[in-house]
Amino acid sequence: MTKTVPAPAETSGSLGGRLALLDVLRGTAILGTLMTNVWVFTAPGAEWGILEGAAGVTGFGSVSDGAETLFRLVADGKFLSMLTILFGVGLAIQFDSAARRGQPWPGRYRGRALFLLAEGTVHFVLVFAWDVLMGYAVTALLVAWLLSRSERARRRAMWWAGGLHLLLMGGLTAALVALGDEGVTGGGGGGGVSREVVDLYAHGSYADQVAFRLENAVALRLEPVLSFGLLVFLFLLGVRLYRAGAFGPDAAGRRIRARMLVWGLGLGVPLTAVSALAVPDGFLLSRYCAAPLVAVGYIGLIGAVVDRVRSGGRFVSGLTSVGRTALSAYVLQNVLCVLVSYGIGLGLADRFGESGRPWWVMGLWAAVCTVLMTGSTLWLRRFSKGPLESVQSWALRR
Repeated sequence: MTKTVPAPAETSGSLGGRLALLDVLRGTAILGTLMTNVWVFTAPGAEWGILEGAAGVTGFGSVSDGAETLFRLVADGKFLSMLTILFGVGLAIQFDSAARRGQPWPGRYRGRALFLLAEGTVHFVLVFAWDVLMGYAVTALLVAWLLSRSERARRRAMWWAGGLHLLLMGGLTAALVALGDEGVTGGGGGGGVSREVVDLYAHGSYADQVAFRLENAVALRLEPVLSFGLLVFLFLLGVRLYRAGAFGPDAAGRRIRARMLVWGLGLGVPLTAVSALAVPDGFLLSRYCAAPLVAVGYIGLIGAVVDRVRSGGRFVSGLTSVGRTALSAYVLQNVLCVLVSYGIGLGLADRFGESGRPWWVMGLWAAVCTVLMTGSTLWLRRFSKGPLESVQSWALRR
């Protein structure tokens, strides 16, 4: 059902103009998701290997193991949750824009979400099995409808979605603990990955890899299904934070972000440490329960840093540029990692194996981040939008 909604009340999050902090946060979230995904690209069996424990934390048995574990724990699920919250913020901004113009809602937004679903499907098939765009598109269709409902209905939907998600993750974790060694452990170095799958990504053809993703689409698309409740919760949390003025440059915004910093990191970091390192098979609790709390803290922390570094500089400018070209940057970083890691490109994952880990993997992440920050900055000097954003705008106008 499409309906015309009244113009929103003024908040410190919607006073007009572009909120600079949002671009910095998006850029950080995009590069942060790569901190997790880079281990998927470089692990034995790549996309499939993560299902068999090839991309888990390694502990603190040595300096290299400790560095890898800390690198993973800083990122795993945190920046993905941040990106999800920011997607909800973007949805709220588009809703408010449509309301101010007196346009029907969801109206044309349905087309935008369906186009995103198509983009995500292409990305899943051709590039990366753990694509997030498809899940975001389906969630956006539901949340877009909820935005035309009452605040009370949205609040109920948000807490019901969050509660059911926690119950599901708790139940799955209990099942994994009960299964013991027979369950998926999420750790180790990939010794359980079949040789056939390892060879597919190390030496197989591109067509074979595409066919493998299609043949195993159900298993590879399981994450957005299991985490759908979390997606809905974080989308609606983004809407609430935006309307409360959490991203504004004023004193009210800074106060909200300070509370987000204290509560998010104060609760999220200890829970991450316990669930990831102390609870047997606790990786679901770490990635899908503790990580969203840390993401809230990260938003507060980044906001505090940006408030104090008002002059910006090349680093902040690079993050802003990545944030303004977020869709293009997200796809490009995955394409670059495929070409560097898989046998269809340089094949460094097989060439280096375990001998150079984790240092060359961290170096790959830093190199790709540098390319994205530099490339997006240069691109925006000539164009107003990223390449994929421009294609999306053109298609929707047509």
